[in-house]
Amino acid sequence: MEYTKLGNSELKVSRICMGCMGFGNPSSGQHSWTLDEEQSRKLIRRALELGVNFFDTAIGYQGGTSEEYLGRSLRDCAKREDVVVATKFPLRTAEERAGGVGGKEHVLTLLDASLRHLGMEYVDLYLCHMWDYHTPIEEIMEGLHEAVKAGKVRAIGISNCFAWQLAKANFIAEKHGWTKFVSVQGHYNLLHREEEREMIPYCREEGIALTPYSPLASGRLVKMGGETSKRLEEDAYAKGKYDATARQDAVIVERVAELAERRGLSRTQVALGWLLSKSAVPVVGVTKMHHIEQAAEAVGVCLSKDETGYLEEAYVPHRLVGVMGQNQA
Repeated sequence: MEYTKLGNSELKVSRICMGCMGFGNPSSGQHSWTLDEEQSRKLIRRALELGVNFFDTAIGYQGGTSEEYLGRSLRDCAKREDVVVATKFPLRTAEERAGGVGGKEHVLTLLDASLRHLGMEYVDLYLCHMWDYHTPIEEIMEGLHEAVKAGKVRAIGISNCFAWQLAKANFIAEKHGWTKFVSVQGHYNLLHREEEREMIPYCREEGIALTPYSPLASGRLVKMGGETSKRLEEDAYAKGKYDATARQDAVIVERVAELAERRGLSRTQVALGWLLSKSAVPVVGVTKMHHIEQAAEAVGVCLSKDETGYLEEAYVPHRLVGVMGQNQA
Protein backbone atom coordinates (compact mmCIF):
# COMPACT_ATOMS: atom_id res chain seq x y z
CA MET A 1 0.00 0.00 0.00
CA GLU A 2 1.07 3.56 -0.67
CA TYR A 3 0.19 6.53 1.53
CA THR A 4 -0.23 10.24 0.92
CA LYS A 5 -0.96 13.40 2.85
CA LEU A 6 -4.60 14.42 2.52
CA GLY A 7 -4.54 17.86 0.94
CA ASN A 8 -3.37 20.60 3.30
CA SER A 9 -4.06 18.51 6.41
CA GLU A 10 -1.68 16.44 8.50
CA LEU A 11 -3.65 13.27 7.83
CA LYS A 12 -1.65 10.45 6.25
CA VAL A 13 -4.01 8.20 4.33
CA SER A 14 -3.79 5.08 2.17
CA ARG A 15 -4.21 5.73 -1.55
CA ILE A 16 -7.40 3.66 -1.35
CA CYS A 17 -10.22 4.61 1.01
CA MET A 18 -12.74 1.94 1.99
CA GLY A 19 -16.26 3.25 1.43
CA CYS A 20 -18.65 1.88 4.03
CA MET A 21 -22.02 2.69 2.46
CA GLY A 22 -22.43 -1.04 1.82
CA PHE A 23 -22.28 -1.82 5.55
CA GLY A 24 -25.30 -1.57 7.82
CA ASN A 25 -28.63 -3.09 8.72
CA PRO A 26 -30.53 -3.63 5.42
CA SER A 27 -33.82 -2.84 7.14
CA SER A 28 -32.65 0.48 8.58
CA GLY A 29 -32.10 2.72 5.58
CA GLN A 30 -32.25 3.47 1.88
CA HIS A 31 -30.50 0.34 0.63
CA SER A 32 -31.65 -3.28 0.73
CA TRP A 33 -28.31 -4.76 -0.35
CA THR A 34 -26.08 -3.78 2.59
CA LEU A 35 -24.06 -6.27 4.63
CA ASP A 36 -24.68 -7.32 8.21
CA GLU A 37 -22.11 -6.71 10.93
CA GLU A 38 -20.31 -10.05 10.68
CA GLN A 39 -19.82 -9.72 6.92
CA SER A 40 -18.77 -6.09 7.25
CA ARG A 41 -16.21 -6.94 9.92
CA LYS A 42 -14.52 -9.52 7.68
CA LEU A 43 -14.06 -6.95 4.92
CA ILE A 44 -12.81 -4.25 7.29
CA ARG A 45 -10.29 -6.68 8.77
CA ARG A 46 -9.07 -7.62 5.31
CA ALA A 47 -8.70 -3.96 4.35
CA LEU A 48 -6.50 -3.41 7.40
CA GLU A 49 -4.38 -6.43 6.45
CA LEU A 50 -3.87 -4.90 3.00
CA GLY A 51 -2.67 -1.63 4.51
CA VAL A 52 -5.85 0.40 4.05
CA ASN A 53 -6.08 2.89 6.91
CA PHE A 54 -8.73 5.28 5.52
CA PHE A 55 -12.44 4.53 6.07
CA ASP A 56 -15.41 6.63 4.95
CA THR A 57 -18.95 6.41 6.31
CA ALA A 58 -21.87 8.75 7.11
CA ILE A 59 -24.53 9.15 9.75
CA GLY A 60 -27.10 8.76 6.98
CA TYR A 61 -25.93 5.31 5.92
CA GLN A 62 -28.54 2.79 7.06
CA GLY A 63 -29.74 4.82 10.01
CA GLY A 64 -26.29 5.14 11.54
CA THR A 65 -25.63 1.38 11.62
CA SER A 66 -22.78 1.75 9.11
CA GLU A 67 -21.01 3.98 11.63
CA GLU A 68 -21.75 1.48 14.41
CA TYR A 69 -20.40 -1.51 12.47
CA LEU A 70 -17.27 0.38 11.44
CA GLY A 71 -16.59 1.70 14.93
CA ARG A 72 -16.90 -1.68 16.64
CA SER A 73 -14.77 -3.40 14.00
CA LEU A 74 -11.97 -0.85 14.22
CA ARG A 75 -11.96 -0.93 18.02
CA ASP A 76 -11.43 -4.69 17.89
CA CYS A 77 -9.00 -4.83 14.97
CA ALA A 78 -6.86 -1.68 15.02
CA LYS A 79 -5.36 1.02 17.20
CA ARG A 80 -7.29 4.26 16.97
CA GLU A 81 -4.20 6.29 16.08
CA ASP A 82 -3.44 3.98 13.15
CA VAL A 83 -6.66 4.62 11.23
CA VAL A 84 -8.23 7.66 9.58
CA VAL A 85 -12.01 7.75 9.95
CA ALA A 86 -14.23 10.05 7.90
CA THR A 87 -17.94 10.54 8.39
CA LYS A 88 -20.50 12.97 6.99
CA PHE A 89 -23.49 14.99 8.14
CA PRO A 90 -26.59 15.80 6.01
CA LEU A 91 -28.61 18.96 5.40
CA ARG A 92 -30.66 20.65 8.09
CA THR A 93 -34.14 19.18 8.01
CA ALA A 94 -37.30 21.19 7.45
CA GLU A 95 -38.23 20.43 11.06
CA GLU A 96 -34.93 21.85 12.31
CA ARG A 97 -35.38 24.99 10.26
CA ALA A 98 -38.93 25.45 11.52
CA GLY A 99 -37.78 24.87 15.08
CA GLY A 100 -35.03 27.46 14.90
CA VAL A 101 -32.12 25.01 14.98
CA GLY A 102 -29.24 26.85 13.31
CA GLY A 103 -26.45 25.44 11.21
CA LYS A 104 -23.86 25.50 13.97
CA GLU A 105 -26.10 23.55 16.37
CA HIS A 106 -27.00 21.14 13.58
CA VAL A 107 -23.34 20.35 12.86
CA LEU A 108 -22.37 19.84 16.49
CA THR A 109 -25.44 17.78 17.40
CA LEU A 110 -24.95 15.37 14.49
CA LEU A 111 -21.22 15.11 15.20
CA ASP A 112 -21.94 14.00 18.75
CA ALA A 113 -24.39 11.41 17.43
CA SER A 114 -21.79 10.09 14.97
CA LEU A 115 -19.18 9.87 17.74
CA ARG A 116 -21.62 7.82 19.82
CA HIS A 117 -22.28 5.48 16.90
CA LEU A 118 -18.56 5.08 16.21
CA GLY A 119 -17.63 4.80 19.89
CA MET A 120 -14.84 7.32 19.31
CA GLU A 121 -13.75 10.57 20.93
CA TYR A 122 -12.96 12.20 17.59
CA VAL A 123 -13.19 11.71 13.84
CA ASP A 124 -10.25 12.47 11.61
CA LEU A 125 -12.25 13.98 8.75
CA TYR A 126 -15.75 15.42 9.08
CA LEU A 127 -17.57 16.18 5.85
CA CYS A 128 -20.57 18.25 4.89
CA HIS A 129 -22.46 15.65 2.82
CA MET A 130 -23.83 18.23 0.38
CA TRP A 131 -24.26 21.98 0.01
CA ASP A 132 -27.12 23.30 2.15
CA TYR A 133 -28.99 25.95 0.18
CA HIS A 134 -31.23 26.69 3.18
CA THR A 135 -28.49 27.37 5.73
CA PRO A 136 -25.94 30.21 5.71
CA ILE A 137 -22.54 28.69 5.00
CA GLU A 138 -21.14 30.89 7.80
CA GLU A 139 -23.14 28.85 10.32
CA ILE A 140 -21.84 25.58 8.93
CA MET A 141 -18.21 26.72 8.87
CA GLU A 142 -18.42 28.13 12.39
CA GLY A 143 -19.85 24.85 13.68
CA LEU A 144 -17.11 22.86 11.99
CA HIS A 145 -14.45 25.19 13.40
CA GLU A 146 -15.89 24.76 16.90
CA ALA A 147 -15.69 20.98 16.44
CA VAL A 148 -12.02 21.22 15.49
CA LYS A 149 -11.25 23.53 18.43
CA ALA A 150 -12.97 21.08 20.78
CA GLY A 151 -10.72 18.25 19.57
CA LYS A 152 -13.63 16.26 18.16
CA VAL A 153 -12.51 16.67 14.52
CA ARG A 154 -9.02 16.83 13.03
CA ALA A 155 -9.85 18.12 9.53
CA ILE A 156 -12.94 19.00 7.51
CA GLY A 157 -14.15 18.34 3.98
CA ILE A 158 -17.21 18.66 1.78
CA SER A 159 -19.02 16.41 -0.68
CA ASN A 160 -21.38 17.16 -3.57
CA CYS A 161 -20.80 20.84 -4.28
CA PHE A 162 -19.74 23.15 -7.08
CA ALA A 163 -16.27 24.69 -7.25
CA TRP A 164 -17.66 28.18 -6.55
CA GLN A 165 -19.30 26.87 -3.38
CA LEU A 166 -16.09 25.31 -2.12
CA ALA A 167 -14.21 28.51 -2.92
CA LYS A 168 -16.84 30.62 -1.12
CA ALA A 169 -16.77 28.41 1.98
CA ASN A 170 -13.00 28.52 2.27
CA PHE A 171 -12.94 32.28 1.64
CA ILE A 172 -15.38 32.80 4.50
CA ALA A 173 -13.36 30.49 6.75
CA GLU A 174 -10.16 32.35 5.98
CA LYS A 175 -11.87 35.70 6.57
CA HIS A 176 -12.97 34.64 10.07
CA GLY A 177 -9.88 32.64 10.98
CA TRP A 178 -11.83 29.39 10.90
CA THR A 179 -10.81 25.93 9.72
CA LYS A 180 -10.90 25.45 5.93
CA PHE A 181 -11.99 22.46 3.87
CA VAL A 182 -9.03 20.22 2.95
CA SER A 183 -10.84 17.71 0.74
CA VAL A 184 -13.78 17.34 -1.60
CA GLN A 185 -15.68 14.12 -2.25
CA GLY A 186 -17.37 14.33 -5.62
CA HIS A 187 -18.89 12.01 -8.20
CA TYR A 188 -15.96 11.23 -10.48
CA ASN A 189 -15.08 8.20 -12.60
CA LEU A 190 -14.42 7.29 -16.23
CA LEU A 191 -18.14 7.46 -17.00
CA HIS A 192 -18.78 10.78 -15.26
CA ARG A 193 -16.02 13.37 -15.57
CA GLU A 194 -17.89 16.64 -15.08
CA GLU A 195 -15.66 17.45 -12.07
CA GLU A 196 -12.85 18.11 -14.55
CA ARG A 197 -14.48 21.34 -15.75
CA GLU A 198 -13.90 23.51 -12.68
CA MET A 199 -13.61 21.51 -9.47
CA ILE A 200 -10.43 19.58 -10.21
CA PRO A 201 -8.45 22.55 -11.58
CA TYR A 202 -9.49 24.60 -8.54
CA CYS A 203 -8.49 21.85 -6.10
CA ARG A 204 -5.17 21.38 -7.85
CA GLU A 205 -4.48 25.11 -7.54
CA GLU A 206 -5.43 25.22 -3.85
CA GLY A 207 -3.92 21.91 -2.71
CA ILE A 208 -7.32 20.43 -1.85
CA ALA A 209 -7.53 16.63 -1.90
CA LEU A 210 -9.85 14.70 -4.22
CA THR A 211 -11.57 11.70 -2.64
CA PRO A 212 -14.07 10.74 -5.37
CA TYR A 213 -16.96 8.42 -4.66
CA SER A 214 -18.46 5.90 -7.08
CA PRO A 215 -15.03 5.36 -8.70
CA LEU A 216 -16.27 2.21 -10.46
CA ALA A 217 -19.66 3.67 -11.41
CA SER A 218 -21.46 1.39 -8.96
CA GLY A 219 -19.81 -1.63 -10.60
CA ARG A 220 -20.66 -0.72 -14.18
CA LEU A 221 -17.03 -0.21 -15.16
CA VAL A 222 -15.96 -3.66 -14.00
CA LYS A 223 -18.83 -6.09 -14.57
CA MET A 224 -18.59 -8.45 -17.53
CA GLY A 225 -21.49 -8.69 -19.97
CA GLY A 226 -24.43 -10.40 -18.29
CA GLU A 227 -22.77 -10.37 -14.88
CA THR A 228 -25.00 -9.04 -12.12
CA SER A 229 -25.14 -8.59 -8.35
CA LYS A 230 -27.68 -7.85 -5.65
CA ARG A 231 -26.67 -4.19 -5.77
CA LEU A 232 -26.93 -3.93 -9.56
CA GLU A 233 -30.40 -5.43 -9.37
CA GLU A 234 -31.72 -3.47 -6.38
CA ASP A 235 -29.87 -0.14 -6.27
CA ALA A 236 -32.47 2.16 -7.80
CA TYR A 237 -30.38 5.21 -6.96
CA ALA A 238 -27.42 3.97 -9.02
CA LYS A 239 -29.78 3.07 -11.86
CA GLY A 240 -30.93 6.68 -11.87
CA LYS A 241 -27.33 7.83 -12.24
CA TYR A 242 -26.16 5.49 -14.98
CA ASP A 243 -28.93 3.71 -16.88
CA ALA A 244 -29.92 6.68 -19.08
CA THR A 245 -26.40 6.95 -20.53
CA ALA A 246 -25.60 3.24 -20.65
CA ARG A 247 -25.41 3.12 -24.45
CA GLN A 248 -22.92 5.96 -24.83
CA ASP A 249 -20.95 4.77 -21.81
CA ALA A 250 -20.65 1.24 -23.20
CA VAL A 251 -17.73 2.28 -25.41
CA ILE A 252 -15.71 3.29 -22.37
CA VAL A 253 -16.66 0.14 -20.46
CA GLU A 254 -15.48 -1.93 -23.42
CA ARG A 255 -12.18 -0.07 -23.53
CA VAL A 256 -11.59 -0.72 -19.84
CA ALA A 257 -12.15 -4.43 -20.50
CA GLU A 258 -9.90 -4.39 -23.56
CA LEU A 259 -7.05 -2.63 -21.78
CA ALA A 260 -7.38 -4.92 -18.76
CA GLU A 261 -7.04 -7.99 -20.97
CA ARG A 262 -4.12 -6.51 -22.89
CA ARG A 263 -2.23 -5.59 -19.71
CA GLY A 264 -3.13 -8.70 -17.70
CA LEU A 265 -4.93 -6.57 -15.11
CA SER A 266 -8.39 -6.66 -13.61
CA ARG A 267 -10.94 -4.12 -14.78
CA THR A 268 -10.88 -2.69 -11.27
CA GLN A 269 -7.15 -2.11 -11.53
CA VAL A 270 -7.58 -0.24 -14.81
CA ALA A 271 -10.50 1.94 -13.67
CA LEU A 272 -8.92 2.77 -10.33
CA GLY A 273 -5.46 3.10 -11.87
CA TRP A 274 -6.88 5.85 -14.06
CA LEU A 275 -8.26 7.71 -11.02
CA LEU A 276 -5.05 7.23 -9.05
CA SER A 277 -3.15 8.80 -11.94
CA LYS A 278 -5.20 11.96 -11.26
CA SER A 279 -3.72 12.08 -7.73
CA ALA A 280 -7.12 11.14 -6.31
CA VAL A 281 -7.78 8.96 -3.28
CA PRO A 282 -10.84 7.02 -4.46
CA VAL A 283 -13.51 5.96 -1.98
CA VAL A 284 -14.14 2.37 -3.04
CA GLY A 285 -17.40 0.79 -1.92
CA VAL A 286 -16.94 -2.82 -0.86
CA THR A 287 -19.41 -5.67 -0.45
CA LYS A 288 -17.23 -8.64 -1.47
CA MET A 289 -13.71 -9.70 -0.55
CA HIS A 290 -12.34 -9.35 -4.07
CA HIS A 291 -13.54 -5.74 -4.19
CA ILE A 292 -11.05 -4.58 -1.60
CA GLU A 293 -8.31 -6.94 -2.76
CA GLN A 294 -8.46 -5.73 -6.36
CA ALA A 295 -8.70 -2.13 -5.18
CA ALA A 296 -5.50 -2.54 -3.18
CA GLU A 297 -3.84 -4.14 -6.21
CA ALA A 298 -4.65 -1.03 -8.26
CA VAL A 299 -2.17 1.00 -6.22
CA GLY A 300 1.01 1.09 -8.25
CA VAL A 301 -0.68 0.44 -11.59
CA CYS A 302 0.84 2.83 -14.10
CA LEU A 303 -1.07 3.65 -17.27
CA SER A 304 0.78 5.21 -20.17
CA LYS A 305 -0.27 8.51 -21.70
CA ASP A 306 -1.61 6.64 -24.72
CA GLU A 307 -3.59 4.22 -22.54
CA THR A 308 -5.07 7.07 -20.52
CA GLY A 309 -6.01 8.89 -23.71
CA TYR A 310 -7.63 5.76 -25.12
CA LEU A 311 -9.84 5.46 -22.03
CA GLU A 312 -10.77 9.12 -22.08
CA GLU A 313 -11.35 9.98 -25.74
CA ALA A 314 -14.81 8.42 -26.05
CA TYR A 315 -16.27 10.53 -23.21
CA VAL A 316 -19.11 12.91 -23.99
CA PRO A 317 -20.62 15.52 -21.64
CA HIS A 318 -23.09 14.23 -19.06
CA ARG A 319 -25.83 15.98 -17.17
CA LEU A 320 -25.48 16.16 -13.41
CA VAL A 321 -27.05 13.15 -11.71
CA GLY A 322 -27.47 11.80 -8.20
CA VAL A 323 -27.08 14.28 -5.38
CA MET A 324 -25.70 17.02 -7.63
CA GLY A 325 -28.65 16.69 -9.96
CA GLN A 326 -31.23 16.64 -7.20
CA ASN A 327 -29.90 19.08 -4.60
CA GLN A 328 -30.78 22.48 -6.06
CA ALA A 329 -31.53 25.87 -4.54
